[in-house]
Amino acid sequence: MTKDSSRRDFIKLMSVAGIAITGLPIACSNAKSVLAKPKEENLVFLFQGDSITDGNRGRNEDPNHILGHGYCFSVCSRIGTDFPQYGFKFINRGISGNTISDLEKRWQADTLDFKPDVLSLLIGINDVNALIEGKQDALDVKMFESTYRKLLTSVVQQKPNILIVLGLPFFFASGWRKDQYAKWHPLTIERAAVIRKIAADFNAVLIDYPKVFEDAQQLAPIDYWIWDGIHPTVFGHELMAREWIKRVSNRLTFLK
Repeated sequence: MTKDSSRRDFIKLMSVAGIAITGLPIACSNAKSVLAKPKEENLVFLFQGDSITDGNRGRNEDPNHILGHGYCFSVCSRIGTDFPQYGFKFINRGISGNTISDLEKRWQADTLDFKPDVLSLLIGINDVNALIEGKQDALDVKMFESTYRKLLTSVVQQKPNILIVLGLPFFFASGWRKDQYAKWHPLTIERAAVIRKIAADFNAVLIDYPKVFEDAQQLAPIDYWIWDGIHPTVFGHELMAREWIKRVSNRLTFLK
């Protein structure tokens, strides 16, 4: 591979990830001259969801593992590093295996009680799994939507100016679930469509993770990014983190 072709591949990768070559992570630059000052201090960022958000996070106050080892960790580490003087707080309350119903049961303690200023939510793939496995408590798409809306309504009532960030669930034909695509994909798309509507109704930032992974396949097979149809690899989580910051920076402009 020549130096020119290597450079072209690098530029293409940055483009897919949504980052301009001139805009690499701010922490690598002179923070005093580059970073904009946030309008607000002491913001609470709360990440909610299932195993993808959980990232095998610690269940105690050990700061080395408390944010998990996925996209949540990457997002928070960058913002926290770039803006240490503004008192931001970062919380991960994703729990592996959670459905929207599970989230509802712990919503007060794990969401409302933290009084978040920024709420990031990625949920829905385990609701698809519940339907596929025929679980008794599985919700159809209408109940999924009504429960989802109920949870978001409660946070808006508590804090009308809250910034809500909603991620679309995804499923790809990779790993040991590769042959299950025909079952999983339509149900996942159905819930993603619901979340799109909800995002518009709640003036939320929408993160189209499926599109991120579709684009990433221009560079490497899906198994490079998602190892079992559902869970991203280290590299997949990095793509998610970059997309999260890119989209949220349209509302929290200091992130740019």
